[in-house]
Amino acid sequence: MAKSKNKLSYISVPSQIIHSLSSSSLQNLLVSPKKCSRPGNRLLAAARNPRLLLFLLCFFAFLWTLKLGFRLDHLLPFSPIPCSPRDQEAVAFPAPRVTQVYSLLPTWSAGGGGEDGEEDDFWKQPDGMGYRPCLDFSSEYKAATEVIKKDRRKYLMVVVSGGLNQQRNQIVDAVVIARILGAALVVPILQVNVIWGDESEFSDIFDLEHFKQALVDDVRVVSSLPSTHLMTRPVEEKRTPLHVSARWIRSRYLRRLNKEGVLLLRGLDSRLSKDLSPDLQKLRCKVAFHALRFSAPIQELGNRFAVRIRSKGPYIALHLRMEKDVWVRTGCLPGLSHEHDEIIHEERKRRPELLTGRSNMTYHERKVAGLCPLNAVEVTRLLKALGAPRNARIYWAGGDPFGGAAALQPLVKEFPFLYNKYNLSLPGELEPFTNRSSLLAAIDYIVSENSDVFMPSHGGNMGHTIQVASASEILIALHHFAAAFASSTGHLKSLVVLMQGHRAYAGHKKFITPNKRQMLQYFLDTSLPESEFNRIIKGLHQGSLGQPEIRTDKIGRDVTAYPVPECMCNRTRMR
Repeated sequence: MAKSKNKLSYISVPSQIIHSLSSSSLQNLLVSPKKCSRPGNRLLAAARNPRLLLFLLCFFAFLWTLKLGFRLDHLLPFSPIPCSPRDQEAVAFPAPRVTQVYSLLPTWSAGGGGEDGEEDDFWKQPDGMGYRPCLDFSSEYKAATEVIKKDRRKYLMVVVSGGLNQQRNQIVDAVVIARILGAALVVPILQVNVIWGDESEFSDIFDLEHFKQALVDDVRVVSSLPSTHLMTRPVEEKRTPLHVSARWIRSRYLRRLNKEGVLLLRGLDSRLSKDLSPDLQKLRCKVAFHALRFSAPIQELGNRFAVRIRSKGPYIALHLRMEKDVWVRTGCLPGLSHEHDEIIHEERKRRPELLTGRSNMTYHERKVAGLCPLNAVEVTRLLKALGAPRNARIYWAGGDPFGGAAALQPLVKEFPFLYNKYNLSLPGELEPFTNRSSLLAAIDYIVSENSDVFMPSHGGNMGHTIQVASASEILIALHHFAAAFASSTGHLKSLVVLMQGHRAYAGHKKFITPNKRQMLQYFLDTSLPESEFNRIIKGLHQGSLGQPEIRTDKIGRDVTAYPVPECMCNRTRMR
């Protein structure tokens, strides 16, 4: 692979400076000049002036030389935008008001990535072992569908809460519960999020007609209750226990539903068991990976961002959990400085209810147990040890990090090509999504799902840690606490689980699960040479790169995170 002597890097610029720029000046970074001129007129003028003609010829020859030697097409962070009337209109949009702590602008710098072989290894995808999606429902399931589709007496209403990914999980379970009860599902109601004030409805986020059509052979989905049931007082359930079985659902609700006609459920998060019959597990996958498609405006913009960042090569998506509330609630410290740690410590003392009272683990004990998010220094060292090239494009999905630009500086220093949805967008593109956290989270999801490599800084190891740690009671308490405050810690809290399953279902695209419990001791050992550190870290992650994992080996794992074997078959089984 030929290497360029010059690399494109980025410099960190305070958000106050970025916000002071007008939308037209931001557009000038991407499109210059703003107005299209007629090349024919320029050539005619040049032909009348021999000196000007000679100058232009020399100038274009010089540009062509630079193009060949220095790849001028890399000056822009994504593909150049053609000058057109539509582009000129885009300049008039006001720049969206955002809360990111810094932005990135292109500049030249020397430097290079790792060896070509190391780069190739990093982008190499895991062996999927021939597993492909196969949702082959049983004949009994198909026969029952005909009866369910004809039933006009029973209706299930659900109110789902939390951020986007909590909502998705609850909608998946709502469809399964409707199937268990043989009831029609009224389009789920999305509870207004009190944290972000997002009033988005189902059809704002998801493609409603596709949702109905995709599930036509499973449950009947209706937009609203029929007139015959409008005056019915629904059976309301607010306290469904955790991890209930299909049998429990039937025995608890079916008789009352047959009598009243309408059942209303709230707070479905983690209420339905992760271990259901094969047909119901397949239905879960069908809802998560087929039926829940984002609405057209979201899908189009997310795909557009993915194309822009990929135009210069493969890219990594990082789910960084470095927000202030995450440090407070997890009982962990950001490690930026003594002052920052004290702020988190004092916040936790003022609001002890934010941290579970059932655990008396110290920060060090949590860190050693792998329960703390990785900070920017640790994420950077992990990526470098795994062979990520310096010129790798990185898409950052997550909230504003506590500590601002300083919190991300170690990552930017080693991997200067850092993007998020704000610095990938043109003026006006994010305007329709302002103050719509679920829609913005959906854009993050699409760009992350399209990435060549995905890595979370937190969340991937918690379930694994519970099973291997001796202090299981404490850790289980932490796990349940994490689920309880998921909706208030950020709209991307459960993106890790969904992304893991989605990437597996798409053919086991590379997914790096940081082995936090095992690797921490080596991060703390300053005597280790870098080459030895890298060798150890690579060895610890050989089985954590998105290879197929059989869900039945780990009872209680969600099939939408581990779709093998219920939702995916290898070639032998398919034959």
